[in-house]
Amino acid sequence: MSRPRILVINPNSNQRVTQGLEDALRPLGFEGGPEIICTTLAEGPYGIESQADADSVTMPLRRLVESDNSSAAFVIACYSDPGLHVCREATDRPVFGIAECGVLTALARADSFGVIAIAQRSIRRHMRYLRQMGLMDRLSGERPLNMSVAETASGEGTLARMIEVGRALKDEDGAGAIVMGCAGMARHRQALEQALGIPVIDPTQAAVTMALGTVQFAHH
Repeated sequence: MSRPRILVINPNSNQRVTQGLEDALRPLGFEGGPEIICTTLAEGPYGIESQADADSVTMPLRRLVESDNSSAAFVIACYSDPGLHVCREATDRPVFGIAECGVLTALARADSFGVIAIAQRSIRRHMRYLRQMGLMDRLSGERPLNMSVAETASGEGTLARMIEVGRALKDEDGAGAIVMGCAGMARHRQALEQALGIPVIDPTQAAVTMALGTVQFAHH
């Protein structure tokens, strides 16, 4: 019997981000377990950094999910969770958004959480989502790196800036856990957690972990 597959979709067209996702998710692959496949949405912008960017990938994501008959679950690997609800409408298989899963995982690790955003203009979009989820009273704060998606994925100077912002969230805002607010930050999770001394959640790892449990229990 073939292994069930979890499809992780990077909604931006930056292949380097997809490669970073593959690297971050490698520890979740195990013998006999679901196959984890990362793919890039070719129609997506190079980085999802505005509401317009997020809205532009909604229907391409839905078409991708609708045309896929072989995946047991889907993960939308962008911290804006673009297209999450229209994709859930398009299939009876589970669809996970990394922002939702990342925040829920942080709440399981600490009373309060902080978010590292890519840019100041991302924060308003994230706050609107957290208000919809009813979680504002658990949020310590959100602070930006003021970098692009491509810059965070390239890695040069990113970790040092993430440590600086993470320390402010911990020491000044009182965050008990940190959520990395972009799929492109995935490669820095472990080093950031070691530097800060509190849980650091990579939202894609959190979402795929939830998908793994769901798929495994459905097939055993």
